[in-house]
Amino acid sequence: MSDALITTLIQNALTTLLWIVAPMLVTAIAVGICVSLIQTLTSIQDQTFSFAPRVIVIFGVFLLSFPWILQVLLTFTEAMFKDFTPFIK
Repeated sequence: MSDALITTLIQNALTTLLWIVAPMLVTAIAVGICVSLIQTLTSIQDQTFSFAPRVIVIFGVFLLSFPWILQVLLTFTEAMFKDFTPFIK
């Protein structure tokens, strides 16, 4: 197994990971900004108010994007097993 092959494998894995995490990360940032804006405008500084909406929305996005996430992971795993020969040399 050469260094270039290992680098390509790690690069593909990290790219796939970023694609999977991106919807939840972008949603968390957007909800965090909205909640912070609301907290600033209303002068409410309760920690639960900033944490609970983020968790609920991220969980919802995860549930909605789960079929897509599963498809991306299956495609990545299939590609790894189809091209498995260079890894055992």
